[in-house]
Amino acid sequence: MPDIRKHFLRYTKYILYLLSIFVLGFGFTPFPDAFLGLILGTSFSLLNLWLMKNRMEKFDRAMDEGRKVRSLGTLSRMASAGVAVLIALEFPDFIHLISTVFGLMMVYFVIMIDYLLQQVLHKKREER
Repeated sequence: MPDIRKHFLRYTKYILYLLSIFVLGFGFTPFPDAFLGLILGTSFSLLNLWLMKNRMEKFDRAMDEGRKVRSLGTLSRMASAGVAVLIALEFPDFIHLISTVFGLMMVYFVIMIDYLLQQVLHKKREER
């Protein structure tokens, strides 16, 4: 269980760094609608990561106690992604839809990049 929390905190830190870069892009570039879409999508992506962490902790506790778990919350995560897209569709002059979709996938990009970095670091440690 500590691994789940450790990974969640590391991913959250990376996402918050990305969000701060997106806020700077929103304020200082000529593409505020694209960066606002990235901010919106990445915020909902972070929410989905948090929901998944909580569900995984409940799942782990239920398995330890021998109980069954009905789901890992796929429907709630899909609904939150739908809300982000609906917000982008409601305000197309201010929020770029494609950027919102890329922002929704941002946590998955962060997870993949972090996995690759951890593998490289692990190999370097083994070589010593």
